[in-house]
Amino acid sequence: MSTTMRRLGIITLTNSAAVVTPSLLSSTAAFPGTLTLPSPLLSDRLTNSILFHESRSLSFSCFSSSSSSSSAAYLPSLEEYPSAKGSVKRDDNQKVVLKGMTYASLQEWVQSHGFRPGQALMLWKRLYKDNIWANNVDELEGLNKDLKRMISEHAEFGALSFKDIRSASDGTRKILFTLDDGLVIETVVIPCDRGRTTVCVSSQVGCAMNCQFCYTGRMGLKRNLTTAEIVEQAVYARRLLSHEVGSITNVVFMGMGEPFHNIDNVIKAANIMVDENGLHFSPRKVTVSTSGLVPQLKRFLRESNCALAVSLNATTDEVRNWIMPINRKYKLSLLLETLREGLSSRHKYKVLFEYVMLAGVNDSMDDARRLVELVQGIPCKINLIQFNPHSGSQFIQTEEDKMIKFRNVLAEGGCTVLMRFSRGNDQMAACGQLGMIGAVQAPVMRVPEQFRTALKASV
Repeated sequence: MSTTMRRLGIITLTNSAAVVTPSLLSSTAAFPGTLTLPSPLLSDRLTNSILFHESRSLSFSCFSSSSSSSSAAYLPSLEEYPSAKGSVKRDDNQKVVLKGMTYASLQEWVQSHGFRPGQALMLWKRLYKDNIWANNVDELEGLNKDLKRMISEHAEFGALSFKDIRSASDGTRKILFTLDDGLVIETVVIPCDRGRTTVCVSSQVGCAMNCQFCYTGRMGLKRNLTTAEIVEQAVYARRLLSHEVGSITNVVFMGMGEPFHNIDNVIKAANIMVDENGLHFSPRKVTVSTSGLVPQLKRFLRESNCALAVSLNATTDEVRNWIMPINRKYKLSLLLETLREGLSSRHKYKVLFEYVMLAGVNDSMDDARRLVELVQGIPCKINLIQFNPHSGSQFIQTEEDKMIKFRNVLAEGGCTVLMRFSRGNDQMAACGQLGMIGAVQAPVMRVPEQFRTALKASV
């Protein structure tokens, strides 16, 4: 291999093996073993193999597609990406993290230590209710001293450490949290003049979906968040900001990560958030967003009463394959038919389709008319979202007057349409702007020929 350094996708190639983080790669095969990058990430003329060593560092080797030395490729499924089941294990003599338990689990745990179920309810309410949001034993007023001693010895309150809070000019706040392993996540609180304040929570550190318009997607995937790490974002938001912004009424899983890629912890966290004796968010006001992972979407509709948002962003497979590589696995037709079937038995339930408008890419009036046709038979609302620029972005915003024309076509077609303009973008807190890009980045997908002129306007 040449000693000249080349940038290929997410890996820097040199004459020696490059060690990279396992973002967007599979780690389900036994170690050591050889895997390939998923097909959307392969270059046209290269086969990319990843050699996993016992240390779980990754070596990258590159072979010509015609080379006989290339080993047989194993193409991992999306569900087999490295953080699909993982979480950070705590080494605290098996202490439990209180905010990672449902009420039923908390009650069982309290009883296992010899205390009454009613004392579990008192503890639960002090964690989540009555503006207490306890973060240490000293804040557990009214609890039996023996119970408090047991909690101090066998449990932890928090999974997050507050790092910083940044205020945007429009009142949006971005909160930065440090995790136990030193990684950082971001949570956004968005006040609204109509008395609704929303907390936007993250479900992963980074994201494996590689949506081309999203800054978080440039990071690749570091790991999933635990249930406690998700729940505590909402608790901290209330604890830190309720006195400034008023009651936080809504939760959206639209921060860093693909929620359905971490579905076990996301469903559990959402259930904790809507518990009537706890945070008591209305299920209608807890919205979980997905880029379109069909098997997990089916499971969510079976198991959760919370609201669903689907990030659509294109009206043809050609465009969606480019800007949302997940579409190469789950095509538009499959995604939309799954929603038709899944919502047919749900009473008064509507999916929210999110549509980020990208100038010259997906904002034509033909796109609007196609969108009307695509959503026929699906009880839905459509949210047109203004694209939020970020460093290295190929895209530019659709002008506001064109967004309005697009909206009017949808409305004339019988669709319920909302428009979401940028909030918090002067602090990189707006939709698609969260995260911190490192030296290793996800690949930029090839731009279809017919859109290259539109993208040149952004350079």
